[in-house]
Amino acid sequence: MDEMTSGMNEYTPDIYVLEDDEGNETEFELVDILSFEGEKYFGLTPYIENPEDAPEDGELVILKSKFEGDEELMVTIDDEEEYDRVGEAFLKFIAEKYGDEEEED
Repeated sequence: MDEMTSGMNEYTPDIYVLEDDEGNETEFELVDILSFEGEKYFGLTPYIENPEDAPEDGELVILKSKFEGDEELMVTIDDEEEYDRVGEAFLKFIAEKYGDEEEED
């Protein structure tokens, strides 16, 4: 393989550094983006550099898109009912798009 094609199969995740209310920063990897009920949502999971170290049941964090001027921000979803609806839709979306690897008994 030459240099032009050697990196074509490498996966480069979209990494975001998010800051919580206490100023702690954590790296997250973008899983996917979902348009739902007229809004845009981001599904993220804590970034783990070595996939072998990842837990089997990963944590999914869902944030909502919000614009302040021309800048798009990721914000928490304060409404619990909205979060539940979006969470269910996101899990269904991911299962359909990426396939559910576990078979249900």
